[in-house]
Amino acid sequence: MPISRVCVFCGSRPGARPSYADAAREMGSALAARGLGLVNGGGRVGLMGITSDAVLDGGGEAIGVMPQALIDREVGHREMTTLHVVETMHERKALMASLSDAFVAMPGGIGTLEELFEVWTWSVLGIHAKPVGLLNVDGYYDDLLRFLDGAVEQGFFHPQHRARLVSATSPEALLDQLASGDVPAAGNQ
Repeated sequence: MPISRVCVFCGSRPGARPSYADAAREMGSALAARGLGLVNGGGRVGLMGITSDAVLDGGGEAIGVMPQALIDREVGHREMTTLHVVETMHERKALMASLSDAFVAMPGGIGTLEELFEVWTWSVLGIHAKPVGLLNVDGYYDDLLRFLDGAVEQGFFHPQHRARLVSATSPEALLDQLASGDVPAAGNQ
């Protein structure tokens, strides 16, 4: 399946290391340079805002999806190409997923992890066949990747399901992996 839009899950804060913001800018620039649209939570703050700004600065499409309650707190990015306002977080995630052809998790907190695990689970269950990846900036996800590999070793999920989550240390390399279409089949192996 060709990719035209990538959903990027990431922190609504910039994080402790400047490399996280640098990676967000690189991701946004890479998406725009490849003609890929961005889908995200529509925030103007943190890595989310940095990624959106880089896409827009590169002349790309940036689509945000945000619940009204967050718009009311004035955290919505008003310069997005399109900013969809929904009522609930469930509606937000469903619309983000339907608008996207691939998913990337960059450094972020519990919300980023929750979004990542949900779309990865959907992939494993065969609800979608869209690629899912981690941008592992400065080893941010090293411990998580070790945990996931350990869960496979301990028999809690199949290696084929683990392989449905790819990772790379640069936006360009991750986007190349996602575009390759080399995603293992879903199902109960």
